[in-house]
Amino acid sequence: MTKYRYIHTLGLAVLLTATACKTQQPETGTDTAVSKEQAIWQSQAYSIYPDRVVQGEHVAQALSPTEITSSYQSPANEFQSPEVLFKFSINSKDNEMPPGMDHQFICLAEEGGSCETPLIKFGQQLKATAPAPPKAFLPPNTPLTVRVDMRDVLAAFEKDGFYTAYNGSKVYKDDFKGVYIAGNSSPLSWDFDNLASREGMELEDPDGDGIYEVTLSMNAHQEEKQIASHWKLSLPIDHYPQYSSDYVLTDALYNMTLEEVVKNIEEDSTFRTGKEWAGVWTRDISYSLILGLAAIEPEIARKSLMRKVKNQRIIQDTGTGGAYPVSTDRIVWATAAWEIYTVTGDQSWLRMSYEIVRNSMEDDLLNAFDQSTNMMRGESSFLDWREQTYPKWMQPADIYASQNLGTNAVHYQANVLLSQMAKMLQDKQAADKYSQLAERIKQGINQHLWQEDKGYYGQYLYGRNYLSLSPRAEALGEALTVLFGIADADRAKRIVANTPVYDFGVPSIFPQIPNIPPYHNNGIWPFVQAYWTLAAAKAGNETATVESLNALYRPAALFLTNKENFVASNGDYAGTQVNSDRQLWSVAGYLGMTYKLLFGMDFQANQLVFKPFVPESYKGSRRLTNFRYRNAVLDIEMQGFGNSIRSITLDGQPLQGAAIPASLTGQHTVQIVLADEISDKGSQNKVAHHVTPPAPTTSYTNGKLSWQPVEGAVNYTVLRNGKPLQETTETGVAVQADGFAEYQVIATDATGYGSFASEPVAVYAKALEQVYEAEAVARPAKQPYKGFTGKGFVEVSKKANTTINFKVTAPEAGLYAIDFRYANGNGPINTDNKAALRTLRKGKEMAGAIVLPQRGIGEWSDWGYTNKVWVQLEKGANQLSLTFEPANENMNGDINQAMIDHLRLIRVQ
Repeated sequence: MTKYRYIHTLGLAVLLTATACKTQQPETGTDTAVSKEQAIWQSQAYSIYPDRVVQGEHVAQALSPTEITSSYQSPANEFQSPEVLFKFSINSKDNEMPPGMDHQFICLAEEGGSCETPLIKFGQQLKATAPAPPKAFLPPNTPLTVRVDMRDVLAAFEKDGFYTAYNGSKVYKDDFKGVYIAGNSSPLSWDFDNLASREGMELEDPDGDGIYEVTLSMNAHQEEKQIASHWKLSLPIDHYPQYSSDYVLTDALYNMTLEEVVKNIEEDSTFRTGKEWAGVWTRDISYSLILGLAAIEPEIARKSLMRKVKNQRIIQDTGTGGAYPVSTDRIVWATAAWEIYTVTGDQSWLRMSYEIVRNSMEDDLLNAFDQSTNMMRGESSFLDWREQTYPKWMQPADIYASQNLGTNAVHYQANVLLSQMAKMLQDKQAADKYSQLAERIKQGINQHLWQEDKGYYGQYLYGRNYLSLSPRAEALGEALTVLFGIADADRAKRIVANTPVYDFGVPSIFPQIPNIPPYHNNGIWPFVQAYWTLAAAKAGNETATVESLNALYRPAALFLTNKENFVASNGDYAGTQVNSDRQLWSVAGYLGMTYKLLFGMDFQANQLVFKPFVPESYKGSRRLTNFRYRNAVLDIEMQGFGNSIRSITLDGQPLQGAAIPASLTGQHTVQIVLADEISDKGSQNKVAHHVTPPAPTTSYTNGKLSWQPVEGAVNYTVLRNGKPLQETTETGVAVQADGFAEYQVIATDATGYGSFASEPVAVYAKALEQVYEAEAVARPAKQPYKGFTGKGFVEVSKKANTTINFKVTAPEAGLYAIDFRYANGNGPINTDNKAALRTLRKGKEMAGAIVLPQRGIGEWSDWGYTNKVWVQLEKGANQLSLTFEPANENMNGDINQAMIDHLRLIRVQ
């Protein structure tokens, strides 16, 4: 603890020194009320002063507009619990025990000592005999040896050729790659999908006796948990807009951010994604350009956006199950492209980007649009690490079928802008089409995702044949509905006032998911915070705006960089799964606070309109000089506070509508005097950190739906076909197999927060189901894969079996759910770009898209079902076709391959 005490003493010394020195520095600005001794804003978590941030004993001090010091040190290693929760994994899959059932071991080691678990039989839970003592902590760098008995698994390999996991999935001997460990304490992670690539997570069996073991260094001290203590400007930034105000802290942070912009420019004149992330990523660059980077680097912005175009379509980056169309948020590129047009007025760019966005949208209409809900399918925009925001039972095909708030918000805005582009390019028919589509998506969001009781939108619809709403708040999606006008004025105010926020900012989602480490879950992302700030300002809520603005200033100052993310519950940058300095969209988020919040710059097709929002606590004077807008250079001066303008002049003359015309050229001065009033102070929903119960594991046997008790649950809600059926404190209910129904269960804790709904259990008479083997209608594949039904399976690719015809017989006319049992071993379940995609047709009529996502590298014997498509069939013979069509191109372009085992047809209505 000696070093810990020294760090805190040093922090206190810095604070005292800074306090002593700052009285010698001349005051700046015209408002004598701005005192460096008086806090701009304070909470129990931290305080903001004109020249510093204070969080406990940690101080970030702006010595000048070009220099900052920080005494911040992460406490991540200081008080780690000795309780270690973990599971074993075969082939990087969560296949040992049901969700919520973990091994529990208390590592009570002295400093310099070690721990060892008893021998654990794979699949049998280890429980601690007693809880950890209240004041016991895990010393840094404690060796922990874990041993697991795999002999039953290996015996099953020899006897049957496969091992059957708790959930019925099979691991074939030929596909066995290794045994791994996942868990809750560093260096362990619950990220099953990436276990094979995490160093030290694989267990070994050196003597071949079936006992696997690994020794882990728990609570290991890592150098990356230490930040720089001093920043001083070292690169030229004078070619960018220069900012100054009465607040030296914000001036210094602005200059630090501009320097990070310079550092993020690659030699090929594109933006890198962050210090640790080379290259251009579609959503990262798009959200960054919208926030402010397009305004100051339009040519680099253009080159970066075009790096994410292929075949005149927007590239969807790698993602769940092989990306597109499991992920469809690439369309945010459209809003970034429009931002470039509004800051440059480049007509050739307008025409080119219009064609790219239109082509992409037309593909999305065929591959992702749900006519019944008027929403687009696809996973959460930016929240694309599936276990961080989705229940573990959801396969990539399930995530494709889900319909998310943020993703639909960017699709709405893309269609609004497509319509506007088409109108400007004299294409009235297209303008009407995309305007109507935008309106349909808006209606779908407001009809299916709005939660009247909570006053904000839910995160997504999810399920299988029947979808229900996950009530979690999604900060980015909530903000975008306000900024894009999806929410009307009343709802916008309610969203900002009611969406849950923490002491350190707005969490990406709320409430949090159990047994998932901080990243999107229990994470705050500065770029999301920036969009939230702009949304709060648009809603006129000063309380939310100023606190959100400070939630951006605090981490940038203490960490001396614009980090990618930090832990929502404690505000620390250490402890998240992945992080990076000078993350591009965090950098852009800070710039956006200057350009788009304080000065209120709204770039439009033919003008730049000023709509400032300066909280009263940041009143005073500020200047933004050398700001280039098309062919003009603006020097902007602003006085006062508020969200309305008392007077605005251009070169001394009144400026009508507070709008700079796009035709303006040359050097000009803009002077703004604010009205010194904000009509709505507003409120916000400050909440404590909360983790929901885990989702129940359900089963159906002999007329009864049952589930294991869930720790912390006080009652359970049973859903039938996505709708609440009944509440109970029992762990089972009687259900009848009359027709087709899907059942799920939600566990609710004492505070009223519910778990994810459990995996749907379909209950129906077997007479309602038919299976049609693919090898009966097409040439069987020759690959030696196992686990198929019938006599074989069929390969589909861009050349093989581009059309497979199935003649099915419906016993009665009605709605039938159709899906395909398939395998795709072309990539992992969490990344890459080889999701296979096909079109299902009934006769010549398109019935829907069939998505066959990746299921594991080389795991061709791992079979699963695609998304379901509901088709109205006539009684008797019906012709169904699985076809490869031009719109079915994936992001890989070359490999679009899967194995088809059979078609399944179930009558649902």
